[in-house]
Amino acid sequence: MDDLGIALSEEQLRLNVDALYAVLSNFYGADRLVLKASKLEALRYLRSSDIPERVVGLQKIINEDPTDPVLPSLEEVPAILSSIENVFAERIARKNIEDRLHVAVAERMQERQDQYYLDIRSQVLKESAGPENAQTLKKLAHLERMEQNQLMSSALRVLRPQTPDEIIGQENGMRALLARLATPFPQHILLYGPPGIGKTSVARVALETVKKMADSAFREDAPFVEVDGSTLRWDLRDVTNPLLGSVHDPIYQGARRDLAETGVPEPKLGLVCDAHTGILFIDEIGEMDPILLNKLLKVLEDKRVYFESSYYDPHDSHIPLYIKKMFDEGVPADFILIGATTRDPQELNPAIRSRCAEVFFAPLEPSHIEQIVRQAATKLDVRIEEGVPELVAEYAIEGRKANSVLLDAYGLARYNTGGPKQAQDQKHEQAQEQEQDQKHEQAQEQEQQTGSGNRVVVTVEHVREALRSARLTPFSSKIPKEDQVGRIMGLGVAGFLGSMLDIEAQVYRVQEGRGQVRFNETAGSMARDAVFNAASVIRNITGHDMHDYDIHLNVVGGGRIDGPSAGLAATLAIYSALEDVPLRADVAVTGEISIQGRVKGVGGIPEKLFGAKLAGAEIVLIPRENLPEVPLTLKGLEVVAVETIEEAMAIALRGEIRG
Repeated sequence: MDDLGIALSEEQLRLNVDALYAVLSNFYGADRLVLKASKLEALRYLRSSDIPERVVGLQKIINEDPTDPVLPSLEEVPAILSSIENVFAERIARKNIEDRLHVAVAERMQERQDQYYLDIRSQVLKESAGPENAQTLKKLAHLERMEQNQLMSSALRVLRPQTPDEIIGQENGMRALLARLATPFPQHILLYGPPGIGKTSVARVALETVKKMADSAFREDAPFVEVDGSTLRWDLRDVTNPLLGSVHDPIYQGARRDLAETGVPEPKLGLVCDAHTGILFIDEIGEMDPILLNKLLKVLEDKRVYFESSYYDPHDSHIPLYIKKMFDEGVPADFILIGATTRDPQELNPAIRSRCAEVFFAPLEPSHIEQIVRQAATKLDVRIEEGVPELVAEYAIEGRKANSVLLDAYGLARYNTGGPKQAQDQKHEQAQEQEQDQKHEQAQEQEQQTGSGNRVVVTVEHVREALRSARLTPFSSKIPKEDQVGRIMGLGVAGFLGSMLDIEAQVYRVQEGRGQVRFNETAGSMARDAVFNAASVIRNITGHDMHDYDIHLNVVGGGRIDGPSAGLAATLAIYSALEDVPLRADVAVTGEISIQGRVKGVGGIPEKLFGAKLAGAEIVLIPRENLPEVPLTLKGLEVVAVETIEEAMAIALRGEIRG
């Protein structure tokens, strides 16, 4: 049959067909062959005695085609049988290979099953023994000893305000904060103010106060999550993001072992989720990364955090339901944001400002510092000598710094009474012992009078020693004690605090038309322009041609003036020097001067007024258009609004206005 050109007899063809049927019967089995032929509608062809029909039956079985092909002729039968033999031979070869593979797979599965049994057995033994060994138990014992042996509560925690009554100097800020939180619809808030005045403490106390109010939006277990915006670090790929959360991928970051083995990413919640239903307090929010801040704004809008990962497959059956829910629906992050900053409002992101109410905290006055010192002494259970609060107030304008000075003095007082004595020569040691005996006798007398018992006494000398150690300088008054010609105090702004500008002028008559104006170049171009405006105004008032004079204006200390607010002060100083009329020492001024002699509005009025009060001024001249900006709580300072240079001269000068 290999040579198709040779014609076969009909009997030989029949034998070949019968042989193929026998091979098929052995390959499939007699019953399966009959069943297969029945499904393919080839049964009648198998039972036929006609050779072409039996060949068609073979074709239907081999090709698994139920359709009826055209009956071949006897001449075509040899070629068809040859094709059937080739196809069937290939099928038998493939079947043999598959059988060998099945045997190999079965053997390998048996080996893996044995290894798996050994692994399970080893794991069971480990679990029964536990993860502990001698080394881990030793470290656990060390941690437990550390828990038992702790220092006393930190001083900051002891001195931290706990109730609204303990908030000193920020009553208005406290009321404003409570008004925005004590409603069913609390607002996000930005707190502005200098450092160390209690912004964080006010926010913490406000939450505890609001939780106790009826119809409060905050539950009793509402969290207060605090973070410093200047220390927040994150990765642009969101590999790590402690604020918003991140996803630990199973390959690169190492998700939990049971998740990593199945290729499941693991979301890690951030601080915004920890603050859910409570307050997220971000100190120094103005120092945050701009991109991270924009991501935070998205969370404020959605009140949820959404996670993404290229390893997440929503159809993966190995993903736990909680992870699937976190990826599909996000995690709730409904909180109130309170951000604190020492920056000016204009320096913050406009988007965050538009979403938040703004509360401004005032700098602390010396009387507030004194109250803070007395309150801290009560909490420390120490007695302070008369004059200690006043002395601390001379060197500190921040509540935190005031507490720090008192703590240093407190430590010195305890050291002097119970610490080791330093080795000294005999003569000096005797003198010191005598001095200590005298102080001890005085302290005993005071204790008997006050009934203070064994309480530590902090004296003025302890405070002075602490101040010397910290190298602090007093915030002494810059207001001159006596009226002077050509000298006046201007007002500036440094952050949230007002600063005093000691401005002095000298005027010299020179050859006609040869006069010059000299001014501190470091003060800035706007301040220089203010001097030229002042010269024009004085010429209009007095009729003197300023080109006939050398005018020297100096800002003592080389302070920089960023705006035109020194114009009024420069005009008064030059006029006083020109006409030899003294200026009042208790007056400080601020305002821009126009060439027509009008006093124009300036910025930073609240800060400047505080600076003037701290420096000891009694009267402050401000532009009339700035009058609405004067704080209603301002006491001990007379504020006079002026509109023209003549009005300012009438108050600031001790003599008559000439010209």
